[in-house]
Amino acid sequence: MNVMTVDGYSARLEYDAERDDFRGEILGLNGSAEFYGRSPKELRAEFRKSLKVFLQVCEENGIDPHRHFSGKFNLRISPKLHERLAIQAQAKGVSINALVQECLQKGVV
Repeated sequence: MNVMTVDGYSARLEYDAERDDFRGEILGLNGSAEFYGRSPKELRAEFRKSLKVFLQVCEENGIDPHRHFSGKFNLRISPKLHERLAIQAQAKGVSINALVQECLQKGVV
C-alpha cells in the first residue's frame, strides 16, 4: 500500500498515467482533499497545501474536518469461519467480538 503521512494525516498515493504524475488523497476527512506531485518532496509540499486549504474551508464553514466512526460495522464471513471463531473464542474464554478485535489490532497498523 502506498501511504504517505504528514502532520499526523495519511494519504493514499497512486500513479496517474494520464497526468504522468502521482495523485494523493487524504484519508479520514469529512470530505475530499487531493493533491498531485512528481516527486516525494513535491508530494509532501502539495499534501500540506491541500490539507491546509481543506482545514481552512472547514473552519470557515463550521464543519468538523474529521470523519467520525461509530466503532460498529457488519462483517460477512463463511459459516465455517464463523464456527472456527466461535470455538476459538470459547476456548480463550472471550467473546467473538473480543477475539476479532484482538486479531484486527494485530493486523492493522
